[in-house]
Amino acid sequence: MWTRRLSPAERIRPNRRLAARTLTAVGVMAGLLGQAVAQTKPASQALPFAGTQAPGTSPVRLAPPQILAPSTGGLRPVAPEASDPHTILPQPPPGKAAIGMSARFGEGAAFIPRGLVWRVFADRPEASGAYPLVAEAAEPAPVFFLSPGGYVVHVSYGLASVARRIAVGADSRREQISMQAGGVTLHSDVNDTPIPTQKVAYDIFEGSFLQGKTSSRPFFRGANSGDLVVLPAGSYYVVSTYGEGNAVIQADLSVQPGKVTEATLHHRAAEISLRLVKAAGGEALAEAQWSVLTPGGDTIKESMGTVPVFVLAEGEYTVIARYDGKTFTKDFTVEAGKDGPIEVLTSQQPATPGKIDPAADGGGDGIEGLDAGAGGSGD
Repeated sequence: MWTRRLSPAERIRPNRRLAARTLTAVGVMAGLLGQAVAQTKPASQALPFAGTQAPGTSPVRLAPPQILAPSTGGLRPVAPEASDPHTILPQPPPGKAAIGMSARFGEGAAFIPRGLVWRVFADRPEASGAYPLVAEAAEPAPVFFLSPGGYVVHVSYGLASVARRIAVGADSRREQISMQAGGVTLHSDVNDTPIPTQKVAYDIFEGSFLQGKTSSRPFFRGANSGDLVVLPAGSYYVVSTYGEGNAVIQADLSVQPGKVTEATLHHRAAEISLRLVKAAGGEALAEAQWSVLTPGGDTIKESMGTVPVFVLAEGEYTVIARYDGKTFTKDFTVEAGKDGPIEVLTSQQPATPGKIDPAADGGGDGIEGLDAGAGGSGD
């Protein structure tokens, strides 16, 4: 059992001009609105995943989807209502009709109780080519007083949106829209220890990473741990990036209409600080140039500083430090969850200009050919 924390609301102001310009494409792209909520999470189950993991471990945990009902009090089940919220429509002004709007998560599903943004556009453009905005509301079930004519009603809920063309006559009536939308809340941990929110970020893509059906551009970029992101129902994959380094994993997930999918991605990584010292435990020397390499020689990260900090996926690495015209090296291994310093000793034989000597005895000896003066800042 695990408990979800209350996270702040994620709100993005609607873009009215963008909505008007894209009306000709049947749907109007409106503003983005996300709300964070709190709940107690039930037992979890496995989710399809792609990424580095230790044998016998599950890289991601998925809680059974819960009913999506954003409110300040948290998630709560919402039973489908049998009747429309507009049981009685108000009397419209002369020459207009009352159009009562509402949205459900699907046919026969619950009404969406909040978080909706409605806009009504004329269905014919002005001379400038823009479609006039006639009315707008941020209520779950607004009533619009409209003159007879054609309109396009656009409603957005988070990143999901629906547009419907309607014809208004003399009679008032009710209109219901089916909104196929759900939510996703993401978390990450290392060895079941939650990663602090400020150290991890998520990009959400349409498609499936496992099946090779991926989008090149994120559908939503930079989500935070614990945020509720409302999305159109469908298949997505999430890229979780932990810190600065190579701790990046991917997971496939499914968003169901009217439900929240909660997933925890399990990183196999550690936070490593690099220190160039004259003796073990000594004071770190300032302004060294650093490079972290894979065993194959690929550069993972470069930096310049006294004690740079990287997050690295578990595995073997080589660190190179350039200082005072000399170059030092050390091989080290990263184990998941074992954060700590990696010390490179200047008492080890420094490299001389030339090339890397594969016959050298590791741990700081035998690097040749790394011109300390040619690296600039190490970038």
